[in-house]
Amino acid sequence: MLSKQKYQIDIIANIPFILIHLGCLLIFWAGFSWTALITCFILWFVRMFGITAGYHRYFSHRTYKTSRWFQFILAVLGNSSAQLDPLWWAAHHRHHHRHADTQQDIHSPTIDGIWWSHIGWIMCPKYSKTNEQNIRDFARYPELRYLNRFPVIIPVILAIAVTAIGLLLQHYIPQIETTGLQMLVWGFLLSTLLLYHSTFTINSLAHVFGTRRFNTVDSSRNNLLLALITLGEGWHNNHHYYPASERQGFYWWEIDITHYILKLLSWLGIVWDLKTPPQKIYD
Repeated sequence: MLSKQKYQIDIIANIPFILIHLGCLLIFWAGFSWTALITCFILWFVRMFGITAGYHRYFSHRTYKTSRWFQFILAVLGNSSAQLDPLWWAAHHRHHHRHADTQQDIHSPTIDGIWWSHIGWIMCPKYSKTNEQNIRDFARYPELRYLNRFPVIIPVILAIAVTAIGLLLQHYIPQIETTGLQMLVWGFLLSTLLLYHSTFTINSLAHVFGTRRFNTVDSSRNNLLLALITLGEGWHNNHHYYPASERQGFYWWEIDITHYILKLLSWLGIVWDLKTPPQKIYD
């Protein structure tokens, strides 16, 4: 039987996480503007790319190579999503792949249920620390260790920045009816909330709903809807079959927006050595 410690929830330590959820209720007081809505979408998209291309495909699986400066940009983009830092994120994800859907898995919906795999484990103090043994290859970089030590700095700067932009727009271009509160709520809080739960669906729903092309030892599934809301991460059965591949949509009809962007960046020389699925898949 699993220990009760695994299912412990630390409300106090998760007050910022909870406040982001509750803060979205301010949308009823902040009102609406197209500028705020567009900002919400752009920041969701850019930060989702930071999670998928950065935290997942680069830091967790090293499916391509890049320079140290772009590595740091990926780290900052991912960190701005308020999902902690790349060392913490990737260390836990590597653990998940080694123990997927077993008693040792941190967030298996088949073992612990959808709620726990989606959000419960994130609020558990047992998993708040970074196991550097799982991420020694990247823990040697001081800038990444700094983000690991102070993971809230970048999200706070982003929240302040979008609020300040909203105040400037409110003052200088009042006709677009955008305010500082609007930009904070739509541009940061709501965008972050959507980012949280679209990301979390891969841990929960992508192991329950969808199709299975490959007979993997875990319960991973391919799901088009989840692929669309996570820029390609929904091809989860593909990924668990061959996690070393940068491309997770193995076929042209499997939409993988993160792959398309990384391919473009490879043409520009910003990333290189994108790993591909094994040829036997197509034979």
